Amino acid sequence: MSPSDPYKILGVDKKASQDEIKKAHRKLVRKHHPDHNPGDAKAEERFKEIQSAYDILGDPDKRKQYDRGSMFGMGGGAGSGGPGGGFTTGDFGGFQDILSNLFGGGGGAGARGPQGPRPERGADLESAVAITFEQALRGTQIPLSVATTQPCPTCRGTGARPGTSPKVCPKCQGRGIEAQGQGVFSITQPCSRCGGTGTVIEDPCATCNGAGAQKTVKKYRVNIPAGVREGSRVRLAGKGEAGRHGGPPGDLYVVTHVAPSPIFVRKGDNLEVEVPLTIPEAIRGADVEVPTLNGRKKIRVAPGTQHGTVVKLRGEGPPKLGKGTKGDLLYRFVIDVPATLSAEQSEAVEKLSAVMGDDPRAKLFS
Repeated sequence: MSPSDPYKILGVDKKASQDEIKKAHRKLVRKHHPDHNPGDAKAEERFKEIQSAYDILGDPDKRKQYDRGSMFGMGGGAGSGGPGGGFTTGDFGGFQDILSNLFGGGGGAGARGPQGPRPERGADLESAVAITFEQALRGTQIPLSVATTQPCPTCRGTGARPGTSPKVCPKCQGRGIEAQGQGVFSITQPCSRCGGTGTVIEDPCATCNGAGAQKTVKKYRVNIPAGVREGSRVRLAGKGEAGRHGGPPGDLYVVTHVAPSPIFVRKGDNLEVEVPLTIPEAIRGADVEVPTLNGRKKIRVAPGTQHGTVVKLRGEGPPKLGKGTKGDLLYRFVIDVPATLSAEQSEAVEKLSAVMGDDPRAKLFS
């Protein structure tokens, strides 16, 4: 399997939706996660490839850039996206430079300053975690393994053997682009010698083979704040991919997948519970015991309560993420109608029907 094709790595079609890509990534992560395959080097390497592929396809903007690069012959090569292949924002900078040359304007993300390539911010990463309903309400700390890259410790990210440095590309003179054709039909494209970087490495680092970075798996203990819900994104600043050319690192986003509760159902910032009532309780009223997030409580059912009536306990719901307040608990009363009746019950219903008065449906035809 070629590590340069993220679609093949995740096993999805190029027309796959973002949801299909997310599901495929989640399935592969569960299978190849290092925590589930201790001591298995192949599983760890596969996990790194999966995370690198999802870093591209999981971000709609990066995916568009990768697809465009493939159309122009710029995406997917082993040297086109930094370590491990793939198409990154830095690669798209070369294409932006082409457009700038054609129509005027400044350089793109891969533009070079007077002293060499400009610093580039590292890519953001995303990783998913599974937590219980109770952990989501109260907050928790969980271990997390993330496949990422870090600057090569031998060459300090330059890609060149220690004691040497990248040289200005002799073909494009450091511009990263070259022209083809003549006159009005002349166009520019990434330099065939340096691939658009503006520099060449004549003596590559033996540790990283000139890539300037190495794949690694970093382990964190992540604090999940109280109040997260299904799909919440927790940002860990500076824990993403390392920047290029001295640029700052990206961020790591932790996406929470919360197990459902057998009792409570999320309704925005609130939680809802269905409370069954007997017919006599709905008619006469009653004090019924209901679950809360901290035990049990009795609430009053008013006489004549209708099916679907909602009673609210303000401020006793889940924490609101980042707001310091709490939502509400909503109790929806559901009248429990028995499927079968005993003879005594049938007789009681007949007597009740006889004294209840007018048909409530009569107004529909008046």
